[in-house]
Amino acid sequence: MAMKKAATEDVVQTGKGKFIALEGIDGSGKSTQIQYLAERLKEKQIRYYTTMEPTDSPIGSLIHQIMTGRVKTDNRVIAALFVADRLDHLLNDVNGIAPMLEEGITVISDRYYFSSYAYHSVDMPMDWVISANSQCSDIVKPTATVFIDVAPDTALERIAKNRFHKELFEKKSRLIQVREKYLEAFEKQKDMENIILVDGNRPPEKIAEDIWGQLEKYFL
Repeated sequence: MAMKKAATEDVVQTGKGKFIALEGIDGSGKSTQIQYLAERLKEKQIRYYTTMEPTDSPIGSLIHQIMTGRVKTDNRVIAALFVADRLDHLLNDVNGIAPMLEEGITVISDRYYFSSYAYHSVDMPMDWVISANSQCSDIVKPTATVFIDVAPDTALERIAKNRFHKELFEKKSRLIQVREKYLEAFEKQKDMENIILVDGNRPPEKIAEDIWGQLEKYFL
C-alpha cells in the first residue's frame, strides 16, 4: 500500500509545492527517512503528502505481484509497467503528484524515475530506460533527489530483519549492480537534476539531520 499521510491542517502555503524523491537500493532506509522528513515538515507547518512507487493502483498492484513472484513476465514488460504506473502516479486526479504540487503541497516520494534508471538498466540499455521515462521527467522533475547510499551487505541485513520474504531484485549481486547503475545514472544526469548523496551507513538520526541540512533551504 502506498503511504498516504494527510497534509497538516490550518496551514497557509502559497506557491508551488516542492517534490522530494528519496532513492536507494532495497534496505537503504528510505521509509524511515521519509518519516523523519515528514515530521520536520509538520513541525514547520508545511503541507505535505507522502507516497511511494510502485503505487497501490491497479498497475502498481500488478507490479507488486511480479516483484513477489506471483506473476512472471519479461524485464522489458516490467520496465514499461513502471512507466505506466509512474505516469498515473503523476497525473491521476485523486492523488496525483502534479495536481498536488500545483496546490502548493510538498510531496515526498519513496522512489521515482531514478529507480527505473538503476534497476532496469541492469538488464537493458540505460538510455532506453531514460527515454521511456522522458514524459515523466517532462511533467515533474524533483526539487531534489536524495540518494541514501548504503552497503549492499548492510541493506540485506535490514531486509532480513524486516521482511518475511525477498522480492525479485533483493539479492546481493543484484543490489551491487543496482548501486553501480544509480551512480552511473547520477553521473549521466548531473547537469539536469538536483542530486543529493548521503551516507546511509550511519544511525538513522544522523542521516535525517544530514538530509534536512541539505533540504532546509527549499522550505525557508
